[in-house]
Amino acid sequence: MDFVPDWGARTGLPAADGQLTDGQFAGPAGKHLVLVAHDNKKPDLLEWATHNRNVLSEHHIYATGSTGRLIQDQLQLPVRRFLSGPLGGDQQIGAYIAQGEIDLLVFFWDPLEQQPHDPDVKALLRIATLWNIAIASNRTTADMIITSPLFASGYRRTPPAFSPNL
Repeated sequence: MDFVPDWGARTGLPAADGQLTDGQFAGPAGKHLVLVAHDNKKPDLLEWATHNRNVLSEHHIYATGSTGRLIQDQLQLPVRRFLSGPLGGDQQIGAYIAQGEIDLLVFFWDPLEQQPHDPDVKALLRIATLWNIAIASNRTTADMIITSPLFASGYRRTPPAFSPNL
């Protein structure tokens, strides 16, 4: 299956605070990474992102609304922001995944607290798994993924081959 995305992150995305154009996001030619965290996990994600700033600076970073603002402010890197997760951001990310725009989902979700948008979270994790996207749900996994020789290489994931009847 030859998959060539024709929309999304590489053509401009409406952000939570306005319309982005191509010129506003001149990121590197690296991988496309989504960073998301539930409220209680935002400090953990910020600490991880700060520790890995040099690696992250070589890639395109996407995030949901408030998480994206925190990362942008702390790391001083360009971040393409989706809507807040409960307002549709998780679904926007899922659409980008289905279009082949995303290489890695770093999602520090809170296993101890039920979220009002749990169905959206489950749908996001489902679509990332379905489309064979690497998923890191904690610092250990995120560290292992971004320090892997495969991550730094030209490795490309294998998209699923769906039946024409789907």
